[in-house]
Amino acid sequence: MGGLSIWHWLIVLVIVALVFGTKRLRNVGEDVGAAIKSFRKGMQEGDDQSQLKADPPPTVQATPSTTENKPDRVE
Repeated sequence: MGGLSIWHWLIVLVIVALVFGTKRLRNVGEDVGAAIKSFRKGMQEGDDQSQLKADPPPTVQATPSTTENKPDRVE
């Protein structure tokens, strides 16, 4: 009563393919793959947003224009 060998897994795979059909299994595989891809994308977007919250962009201070504050010529 040990672990399952490769032959046991092959028999289980054949039975599952017969019960559900290959088309349904392919659809389930595509759905699982799309869910994993969406999950990874969401995790990356979450990391990007948390990084933006942790490091706010530097603020730009408005400087007066040079023509307004230019002193008159002193002779």
